[in-house]
Amino acid sequence: MEQYYGVAIVTLLCGLVLFGMAITVARTHSATGILAPRMTGDPRLEQAIRAHSNTLEWLPIFLPSMWLFAIYWSATWAAIFGGIWLVGRIAYFVGYLSAPLKRYPGFFIQSVATFILLLGALGRILFLWIS
Repeated sequence: MEQYYGVAIVTLLCGLVLFGMAITVARTHSATGILAPRMTGDPRLEQAIRAHSNTLEWLPIFLPSMWLFAIYWSATWAAIFGGIWLVGRIAYFVGYLSAPLKRYPGFFIQSVATFILLLGALGRILFLWIS
């Protein structure tokens, strides 16, 4: 179990990052005067909601990929790529809030990390299954 500490920490950090994003959305609701359940009417609110939602949409791809990569390849590398994913998601969120076009560098970073984990895990599992 000790070998998975890094991956477990990255998983929990994902939860903290999502919590921080949710707080940002709540604060933006309050700052704009657009209270829940309304989600439109101010670009700042719509950007915050979309950036948070997009992160939630990527989690079901990222988390299983990271854990399976850790199991079938390397827990250390899975944690490293997981950390890179987190940095990318934070950059995406901050960029999106400042100007929607500034989200692309963060999106690229997290996409590359995700695809390395996803394709790495899938490739290794298929290789082991077939051989």
